[in-house]
Amino acid sequence: MFRLALLLILWPLIELYLLIQIGRATSAFTALTIVILTGVVGAALAKREGLKTYHRIRQELAAGHIPGDHLVDALMILVAGILLITPGLISDTVGIALLVPHFRRLVREHLKRRLQARFAISPSDYPGRARPTDDIIDVEVREIDRKPLGRDDDPR
Repeated sequence: MFRLALLLILWPLIELYLLIQIGRATSAFTALTIVILTGVVGAALAKREGLKTYHRIRQELAAGHIPGDHLVDALMILVAGILLITPGLISDTVGIALLVPHFRRLVREHLKRRLQARFAISPSDYPGRARPTDDIIDVEVREIDRKPLGRDDDPR
């Protein structure tokens, strides 16, 4: 939580500092042009990548597969779009990097490793059932029928 608060405080300050330095080194017009241009170009790229990912998700669903990786890609493209419309050079750089499919794959694999290390997933082996693959988590649900305290049995 502390890291997130620190990030939310420091990131805009660093972005502002960089924009001021660029404005000093060149001109305020150049700094403003860079911010607007990266926003417009980034939005177009985010739209293109988002539509490609949307079509891949639909293809996976039509084939009867769970589009897990493509959904994570869609989330990263959404984050990239948000970063690209936020003024600043660092956010634009991270946003553009997230629009590159190869970079998204690296981030996705890193996230998978971190989540697998954090959560223990153990497949259940029941007779007559096939062993689940890595993308499927098999669970068993039991409904416990308890009467809530202080309520009548009358279903009115």
